[in-house]
Amino acid sequence: MALFRAAICAALFLVTGILPLKAQDVTLSSPDGAVEITGNILGFDGEFYRVDTKFGELTVDGSGVSCEGPGCPSLSDFVAEISLSGSSTMAEVLLPALIEGFALRNGFQTRRDPMPENNFDYVLLRDTGRVAARFSFFVSNTDEGFADLLANEADIVMALREIRSAERERAREAGMGDMTGAQRSRVLALDAMVPVVAPGNPVRSISVADLAGVLSGNLSNWSELGGPNAPISLHLPVAGSGLAQAISDRLEAPNIAALGTRLRRHDRGSTLVRVVATDPFALGLASFAETSTARVLTLRGACGFSLRANRRSIKTEDYPLTAPMFLYLPSRRLPKLARDFLSYVRGPGAQIVIRRAGFVDQAPERISMNVQGDRLANAITAAGSEVPLEELQRLVSRLDGLQRLTTSFRFEPGSTRPDAQSRSNITQLARSLEAGAYDARELVFVGFSDGDGPASGNRAIAMKRAEAVRDAVIAAAETANLERTEIEIAAFGEALPMACEDQRWGRQVNRRVEVWVR
Repeated sequence: MALFRAAICAALFLVTGILPLKAQDVTLSSPDGAVEITGNILGFDGEFYRVDTKFGELTVDGSGVSCEGPGCPSLSDFVAEISLSGSSTMAEVLLPALIEGFALRNGFQTRRDPMPENNFDYVLLRDTGRVAARFSFFVSNTDEGFADLLANEADIVMALREIRSAERERAREAGMGDMTGAQRSRVLALDAMVPVVAPGNPVRSISVADLAGVLSGNLSNWSELGGPNAPISLHLPVAGSGLAQAISDRLEAPNIAALGTRLRRHDRGSTLVRVVATDPFALGLASFAETSTARVLTLRGACGFSLRANRRSIKTEDYPLTAPMFLYLPSRRLPKLARDFLSYVRGPGAQIVIRRAGFVDQAPERISMNVQGDRLANAITAAGSEVPLEELQRLVSRLDGLQRLTTSFRFEPGSTRPDAQSRSNITQLARSLEAGAYDARELVFVGFSDGDGPASGNRAIAMKRAEAVRDAVIAAAETANLERTEIEIAAFGEALPMACEDQRWGRQVNRRVEVWVR
């Protein structure tokens, strides 16, 4: 007899007996009537009831009980309700495109219903015309999204930055657990912060240090950047947005608020780019997905290296100002249709939708050694007494015949813990191993370091990082037959730098583990 999947429910009643109860919303009864649970219904996901009882919050399998009372939902007409709050960039284009792709795959029709204050509902309809699900979008910014989740007013946060320590602590205090856990947060797609100017602006590149100088007010004229003698008009996203907060975090420019009238904020990225594209003296920081007719500046370093934002450099995190796009989920169980949607967005079909919507997907790509001439040239330029020619020859010999995957791994500052995008990459690579994508192939985890310290020590650190990432991927690939894949590790320390190390971000970019495949 199917009663409850949560055995604790029956155990509680067997121990305490059934006491007189006040009138409540619902009563859930087992088929033989031996067990009853009475309480206030908190939610129903089409399969499970959540009920607030005198024993606390209980989750009960709907297939094993009957429901009586005014709060009981209709099983036949159940509509999955999912509320999303946060980033306007994700709400306006990316998630609607993914919902459309999910609907097409599963035979639903869609309807978009406007709501006040630029909010909207995306409704999924069955072929009979009945509503199957309603995705409600509350369009604001990342700060508001986390506030809504912590207040239990949203199911999913759309965030353009990782959750901050204060928000993470408040979530713990609210009984939501660790919001950075594997089942609580995920990278939906990838984006980057890019400096943009009007097409007629003569400046073609900018150093990260100069960009931070503009943001802090220390640089205010284009002549200081190799341009005309004209003041720089700065354009940034609205202060509460995740992208604006990521800009402050990455570029360490705490005096943005002191720029006064030289700074303009925009609540929509598309508006920011449109204004910058028509002003020859404007400089903006925008989303890579929303550059439109504006021209993107190349980032350069004092040592001569340069990095340009493109799909591959963002996927690999070689471009330093990457900005993963996150979904944060509650500890409670979401409706089955919502869980199906979240599974879909990780699949190959969704990666195509993400790419067509103008964002950077997470599908791994292969980069042959032949098209990595700039990296090898940088390595030769940066080589010194501690990285002799023999070390570079060893690197080329080991990687000859292999291709680099765009799946890379970097670490949180001052930590051996992989950063948010890398944690997502661990999951993606593990799933590919489970699916047999690398059967009869060789995978090599290759560790690199920055140039701080002796070369021998850096090689040892790089080797430990490669081992740690390999072990994390293997642990996550629980159902993979690893005997079918040859998995190796290698390390070359500081021999292949990606960026100049005169700034913290450059050293961070160089500390990485790459994956190469044959």
